[in-house]
Amino acid sequence: MVAQLPPVLVVTGVAREARIATGSSVETICSGGAPARLREILRERPAPACRAVVSFGVAGGLDPDLNPGDIVLATKVTADAAEWVADSSLLATLHRALQVDPRLRVVQAPLAGVDLALVDASSKRVAYEMHGAAAVDMESHIAAEYAARHGLPFAAIRVVCDPATRGLPPLVTSALKPDGAISLAGVFGSLARQPGQIVDLIRLSRDASRAFKSLGCVPLNWAPLFA
Repeated sequence: MVAQLPPVLVVTGVAREARIATGSSVETICSGGAPARLREILRERPAPACRAVVSFGVAGGLDPDLNPGDIVLATKVTADAAEWVADSSLLATLHRALQVDPRLRVVQAPLAGVDLALVDASSKRVAYEMHGAAAVDMESHIAAEYAARHGLPFAAIRVVCDPATRGLPPLVTSALKPDGAISLAGVFGSLARQPGQIVDLIRLSRDASRAFKSLGCVPLNWAPLFA
């Protein structure tokens, strides 16, 4: 009888990402866009009980050359003065798997991790100059730190949503429920207070559609990739 391998732990920020990542031999965690909640979830795990950690989802673009839908495979993740290097074997394996689909533009580059969303282009520009990262998200640095603490291989697959030159509407700070689902009350409440956001919301919806289309093309037969 062949022993069952522990699952791959996939860390996401929103429920839609978690649904895409779901598969055999996978355990997904969704932070609901709250880094503090993600740290608490990981801290409460009695033991890693996984064979690799993957940060998976969308990200904000920092490199001006990247467009919505472009995929960033992290070579490393930086946050403040800390740095975590991605597992080179996983990085190569994921890159080969993604190269099979000619529709996907894939780059290998650093990611930046933040605890507060970068909602304007000027903040993104500062982060790009500081870290030299291609994109930024709010989960990868926490997932990378968890993997390093437990001696587990780490990888990050992040798809650019909002490009470097574009900010985010204020409603993004209240758009998610704790389980990562969209909070309609939060979105419409913010729109009622600041109706001028509607133009940026429409643009963000288009960017997100491109990003999730690419995310859905990522081959998620995790077991062979992380054997």
